[in-house]
Amino acid sequence: MNRNKSGVRKAAILLISLGPDTSAQILKLLPEFMIEKVTYEIANIEQVSPEEREKVIDDFIDTASANKYIVDGGIDYARELLQKALGSQRAKEVMDVLTQMKQSERPFSIARKADTRQLTNLLINEHPQTIALIMCYMQPEKAATVLSQFPDELQTEVAERLGTISTASPTVVRKIERIMENKFSNIIESETENIGGVKTLVEILNSVDRSTERNILSNLEETQPELADTVKASLFVFEDIINLDRTSIQRTLREVSNEDLALALKGASEEVADIIYSNMSKRAAELLKDDIQFMGPVRLSTVEEAQQRIVAIIRRLDEAGEIIITRGDQNEVII
Repeated sequence: MNRNKSGVRKAAILLISLGPDTSAQILKLLPEFMIEKVTYEIANIEQVSPEEREKVIDDFIDTASANKYIVDGGIDYARELLQKALGSQRAKEVMDVLTQMKQSERPFSIARKADTRQLTNLLINEHPQTIALIMCYMQPEKAATVLSQFPDELQTEVAERLGTISTASPTVVRKIERIMENKFSNIIESETENIGGVKTLVEILNSVDRSTERNILSNLEETQPELADTVKASLFVFEDIINLDRTSIQRTLREVSNEDLALALKGASEEVADIIYSNMSKRAAELLKDDIQFMGPVRLSTVEEAQQRIVAIIRRLDEAGEIIITRGDQNEVII
């Protein structure tokens, strides 16, 4: 068993031992890719011997203790205490594990933990590129809150950089970490990874209020029209129709051609199809089902183009205020 696989199994056994309530809280704090690995491992563990369970718990206690020693007095202090408590060999094993853990942590962890108001005050005077880099490592919801507090011009500049960042080298990240050292302490180095880009910008824009989103997109249309088109196409996908209210769906259907609707539903999930049918008359739904049944094979690209045309109609109606796409915490409707 390789070291990575062993680590995932240990994490799975520990979570099983801690029980569902505690484990659920811990899982929320893990990166998405690690949640998938650990939960898959949990699902595939049929039995654990008492000896293995005890060893995993002991390892966790030793590692947690070592981490506390490092916080209290540094690495040398922790190593000295561990050697006295566990012996030289075991102390080395624990310190090696901790070193690997530290190296695998994402940078700017203090930014992910900081209060959003304080974070806004700290970042607002920084260069937009620096802000964008830090936001790439933050939770989309927190980044959205901070971005919403910036002046309009800064919002657009940061959004533009978020949408165009693709990778960050360790050298650049370390340099930014050193510059921000007085404001963000305990920054940990990270290896190069894919960050930012349209996906990150879309996740953030999906959490901001509509006013902030409109302002950013409007300015991006002038400065980066291609990026603006890509972002707008990604902000609302066809499957998101299930989140619209009945009035909005029915208003949209009045604008969509029967041909596009049949093509779009040809490749849609059962949930999406049911939502569409439930917002049509029984007769219209039956005719649409017949059209789809007798349509025959259709290229995926043709289906996606029809779905995108419907998405364009939805966004146009939303811009005109004729339907409502909820954004972030903006769920109040005034009649």
